[in-house]
Amino acid sequence: MIKRPKKSDPLKIFVLWYFNSDKYLKLNGKTQYDYASQLDKVCETVLVDGKSLGAMRMSSISIRHIREAYAIWLKSGTRTANYRAACLSVVYRVAMQDEILSMSPVSLLDRQKEQKRKSIWTQDIVNKFLQTCSTDFEYRSIGLIVHMAYEWAQRIGDMRTLTWDSINLDDRRVDLTQSKRGAEVHLPISDSLYRNLVQQKEDSINEYVAPRVKPRGNAYPPYTPDEIGRLINKVKDKANIKEDLWGMDLRRTAITEMVESGVDLAQIMQVSGHQNPQSVTPYLVNTFSGATHALGQRNKFKEDKDE
Repeated sequence: MIKRPKKSDPLKIFVLWYFNSDKYLKLNGKTQYDYASQLDKVCETVLVDGKSLGAMRMSSISIRHIREAYAIWLKSGTRTANYRAACLSVVYRVAMQDEILSMSPVSLLDRQKEQKRKSIWTQDIVNKFLQTCSTDFEYRSIGLIVHMAYEWAQRIGDMRTLTWDSINLDDRRVDLTQSKRGAEVHLPISDSLYRNLVQQKEDSINEYVAPRVKPRGNAYPPYTPDEIGRLINKVKDKANIKEDLWGMDLRRTAITEMVESGVDLAQIMQVSGHQNPQSVTPYLVNTFSGATHALGQRNKFKEDKDE
């Protein structure tokens, strides 16, 4: 057990204290990984005086230092900057709950509002991406991850770590527990995805459905989230797909397509795993095809009423 830190200890010691806290240990594996990765970046942040934030004493870190660090994080994007600030805030909160610190300078930080993403993939672009993956063994697993994420409207991260015990090829269904909030979803496997999964299963010697294609040591573990992002970008570049489409947009795309197809909200939530209708709203965007369908239904109703 790590020794209880003092105010005069550097931030990195408090981060270690947090990693040994009940609050951190109760998080799921993916969230632990994300928090650890971002807190490493926080500690590595070098301020203008040449000091890293992680090496500074907690008693001497002020809102000025936090603002300076935040400005540096913004170079990686508003989402990343806000996430790092949130992770750091949790470290302070644990230290305050343990009565080591009395306040958090992060609470005084004015964070920039993140612009909600609205980008969606088209069916043609998805097909182009998957076709490009099918021509190169290097991209076999990333192609399957993207295919599953789009087909089932699931998060890329859950497809990255999906294991064969969640898939029943005989019944053509997948039963998985989402990592973010623990929601359970039960989904059918389409013909095209079934064929790919059968081929993958025949060639598999691994518990993971879409692991890395080249071994790390003597094992074939899942790709890391950073590796997934780099691989998707490599395929997009090879397929001449525009850069503003991200892997995370596949879930929004699938949900938007369900809305445009007239699927009711309750059924969408059975697929997406959302437990609150309000949680679905950020994934929805206004599209021409959606408006055309809505107005067409309206006109049909008016015509039927006049008859």
